[in-house]
Amino acid sequence: MNDTRRVDIRIPVLARVEGEGALDLSIRAGQIEALRLEIYEPPRLYEQFLIGRHAQDVIDMTARICGICPVAYQISAVQAFESLYGVTPSAWAQAMRRVFYCGEWLQSHALHIHLLAAPDFFGCTSVVELAQKDAAAVRRGLRLQALGNDLIALFGARSVHPVGVRVGGFHHAPALAVVAAMRARLDESRADAEALLRWTARLPLPDDDQDFVSVAMRHPDEYAITRGRLVSSLGHDLDIEDYTQHFQEFQVPHSTALHAHLDGKPYLVGPLARINLNLDRLPAPLRDLLDELGIRFPSRNMFHSIVARAAEVWLCIDEAARLLADYRIPEAPAVASTPRAGIGCGCSEAPRGILWHRYVTDAQGNVREARIVPPTSQNQARMEEDLRISLTRFGLDRDDAELRLRGETVIRNYDPCISCATHFLRLKVDRTR
Repeated sequence: MNDTRRVDIRIPVLARVEGEGALDLSIRAGQIEALRLEIYEPPRLYEQFLIGRHAQDVIDMTARICGICPVAYQISAVQAFESLYGVTPSAWAQAMRRVFYCGEWLQSHALHIHLLAAPDFFGCTSVVELAQKDAAAVRRGLRLQALGNDLIALFGARSVHPVGVRVGGFHHAPALAVVAAMRARLDESRADAEALLRWTARLPLPDDDQDFVSVAMRHPDEYAITRGRLVSSLGHDLDIEDYTQHFQEFQVPHSTALHAHLDGKPYLVGPLARINLNLDRLPAPLRDLLDELGIRFPSRNMFHSIVARAAEVWLCIDEAARLLADYRIPEAPAVASTPRAGIGCGCSEAPRGILWHRYVTDAQGNVREARIVPPTSQNQARMEEDLRISLTRFGLDRDDAELRLRGETVIRNYDPCISCATHFLRLKVDRTR
């Protein structure tokens, strides 16, 4: 590389959930001098919107934080209030919440794989171009996404910003006939799930081995989705109430979104981290399939995230079908609760990683303090670290278009939000030789 080459790349528009951001890259003398992932997501006004609200208001309002992950926000919130009120939902409600959550993972993962991530590996700029090369794959992705939306609506009354969750359980229980029809669809979709996993395993993924810290929830009896303890590849095993003792959020000058560290280090949350830490909790047939495909977990290749998402699609269909197999209508879809003063925490695994909530209420149950830590902000420091490593290994002497595409690919690997258009980065280059 010409050591006198100076490259300044300004990528002003990249999306995070429904927010906006940018990537700045400066290369001097063959090395990255500055790399800043700037997130312009507005301040978390939602936490202030929740002050003075009752539990049900909070549960329904937080669903509107994200159109792709409303279930995650509702489940983390309702768990915090149930902890605070001393309420334990029935075994039926806990199982059906897991089904409800499987719907969100299914639709989010299907959208991310097919509309955001996969086109990069086919040399396509959009899913429209991908459909011209592999229409069957795109149709499969849309079928899986629709199934996930309908699974959310089964318990949430609608697929976007659902309204079915309440403290102690659900507002209603679906009818037997409706559940039977959903079970049939889930069984029919098993072939799509296996085909998707095989398809992602064949993608020409870069081999980019990195040393990073994985963080996820873990449960002794199941692959953690709605509940569990916080564990890491460094050996952490924490109750969710101990989150703030080890995880630190902090502001950086170039971003309006907070960064997060675990005991002073960047860390990864999301599908790859989950499978890295919970491989033994996957069903044996799924582990056998991964072995057959030659994808080895735990993996240190960040690009295996797309395979991890596909594996979780398989898991969600299998789990939802299993839990609905013996479906019955309970005597009551929720247990009673009484508001009280206190502090409650809730944490669950959103499609892109752990989502932690904490609420303080007064004796009437009104919220006095609210704190929400979303997964994408937790991944932001890891994303910058990944970009620096990946772009350096890719080759800083490559032309601007190649560097831009690799940067886009790395970023898309973390965030499944559909508001991120495939062409979400614009490039401005200032060269001084």
